[in-house]
Amino acid sequence: MSSARIDKELEQFRDMMDVPDTFEDGFNWSSLVGALFVAMLMVPGAIYMQLLAGVGVGQAAQWVTVILFLEVARRAHKNLTKAELFVLFYMAGAVMMLKNQGLLWNQFFVQSRAATGMGFADQIPRWWAPSDPDVLAQRSFFHPAWYAAVGVSIFHLVMGRINSTILSYGLFRIASDLERLPFPMAPVGAQGIMALAEQQEEESQRGRRDTEDRGNWRWRVFSIGGILGLGFGAIYMAVPAITSALFDEPITFIPIPFVDWTTKTSSVLPAVATGMSLNLGQLVMGMVLPYFAMLGSFIGLVLMAIGNAFFLYPNGLLPSWQTSDETVATLYHNLFDFYFSFGMGIAIAIAIAGFWQVGVGIRKRKREQQRKERLALESGESITDDNDYTGPPPGRGDMPTSLTVGSYIFTSLSYVLLSGYLIDWHPRVMGVLVFFAFLYTPLISYVTARLEGLAGQVVQIPLVKEAAFILSGYRGGVDIWFLPLPMAQYGRRTVFYRQAELTGTKFWSVWKAELILVPIVMLATILFGQFIWSLAPIPGPQYPYAERMWELNAAQQSLVFTSTLGRYSPFEEAFNPRYLGAGALFGLVIFFVLYFLRLPIMLIYGILRGLNNTLPHVILPQFIGACIGRFYFQRRMGLKWRQYIPVVAAGFTCGMGLITVLAVGINFLKKAVIQSPF
Repeated sequence: MSSARIDKELEQFRDMMDVPDTFEDGFNWSSLVGALFVAMLMVPGAIYMQLLAGVGVGQAAQWVTVILFLEVARRAHKNLTKAELFVLFYMAGAVMMLKNQGLLWNQFFVQSRAATGMGFADQIPRWWAPSDPDVLAQRSFFHPAWYAAVGVSIFHLVMGRINSTILSYGLFRIASDLERLPFPMAPVGAQGIMALAEQQEEESQRGRRDTEDRGNWRWRVFSIGGILGLGFGAIYMAVPAITSALFDEPITFIPIPFVDWTTKTSSVLPAVATGMSLNLGQLVMGMVLPYFAMLGSFIGLVLMAIGNAFFLYPNGLLPSWQTSDETVATLYHNLFDFYFSFGMGIAIAIAIAGFWQVGVGIRKRKREQQRKERLALESGESITDDNDYTGPPPGRGDMPTSLTVGSYIFTSLSYVLLSGYLIDWHPRVMGVLVFFAFLYTPLISYVTARLEGLAGQVVQIPLVKEAAFILSGYRGGVDIWFLPLPMAQYGRRTVFYRQAELTGTKFWSVWKAELILVPIVMLATILFGQFIWSLAPIPGPQYPYAERMWELNAAQQSLVFTSTLGRYSPFEEAFNPRYLGAGALFGLVIFFVLYFLRLPIMLIYGILRGLNNTLPHVILPQFIGACIGRFYFQRRMGLKWRQYIPVVAAGFTCGMGLITVLAVGINFLKKAVIQSPF
């Protein structure tokens, strides 16, 4: 029997799906049309809802696109294969990756209270965002002053997509083909595709007696989730989106982004942010995520609340907090006083634990192989090595290793050369860039890929960029923080390749889709960002989430940026080595005590993350959802619940996104008509 410790909950995820024997090319012209459909119709809605409520319609856009094309194919008497569905789903999702802040965030940050108050707003480089008030007042990315920033943004997008695609593929080959790791979370993303494929199969086989035995339950479950999403989205998203076009502020029946109880509980729980998001999607997400991960996050949140209220605040370790502070102010003051450093320590502990876990896994696999070899020798059988590499599965569409390595070297050198030019070839900064490109990024990406393959977890090493920049001796201002760095964590995307494998999709079809996606993404980013910015200042009353949360995010970033100003900065006041050491020590003690008590690994990571000044408003509904799923539905339905709930979540997201995009379209139409001079 293997000596490796088995996490029963992870085993449930591992057994969801098997790799098919054959692979198909899923790229065709319908995939391109689907990407254009998302770029033209879904992207503006996604950007708008990110500003309005802090949530996008990413997965919803994917499902809406896939279902629409399924209906078109049905009327053409054609069935789409699983590979075609997966590529269409992937292209829609890749286009939606641009829904984040981007240039809209840049224009806000350069004129934010945090950047201005800390004295470096005028030092932000023009190739990131112009700081001239007259230029910003025009709210146009087509002004010549924005050309450099747009160019750097396009470069970062193109090189980032190449790196993300190529390096993550190489890491997948190592983690899946060589080390044969199970990737337990990959089936969650592939289940929805299987649902739609089985629905087609059921319809094509209609009339046969064995129809009900063909697994078409996924479509029915998906439809249930879709109806729930339509109903809730109409109240939570559609009403605010439509009314924001008619009035100065949107009408909201359910508070966005959360209900804030902090001032009401300040006498009982001082220095503790309290409240809860009433977004039903968070409840559904809690049912999807592993129960022990949610339980751990909740336990960590409770421990943090107890520590703030009964230890840190009474002992003067949170002096900035005031009883009138709401959630955002409470989080910022706690961050500045204690959690900026303590949270770094916790993150360091998580990183150390992740590396240690990878090392333990490697050693256990070696011992297991040695044990098998010993038993084979004793029985006189031939010795086999489970890790003998026989090459990738035939027909999967793999690329040569030389092309993978060469592409990564090219993109990384491009990053280093451009950033070196922008920073005037500062010699020590150049050394940092080379370190990020050819040592840190491959290493951390491999560790993350391996943790994803083992337990569906990621590892992050905090303070790497900050420490490298500070130790470089650069004191020329804040421009170093805005460089397009060859620094990223590409191990997470290995799960995507596992999903492609599970759905029988050739990898080359994905890479062909990437060539089509890049220009679409560039155009959609600029055009729709420009259109939305032209409607009203961002943030503003029309966008309650951005108005409430962006300033907090800007303040958190600004603390670090002041460290290279060459003078005393708020960073020096917020950074406390003792708190950092305490966080690292506390995190390591928690991890190893719980690990050697043989508690689920997801519980351990959840506790550590919950201790890091966590926003409770999302954790609470997710934990409630996890409890409902485990103690009600799973008891009634058994392990089938683990198969059902990802499909329900996909349907819910689809329904919510569909009604949201409709409402946002009405909003844009109304505002465009109002602004017309005729």
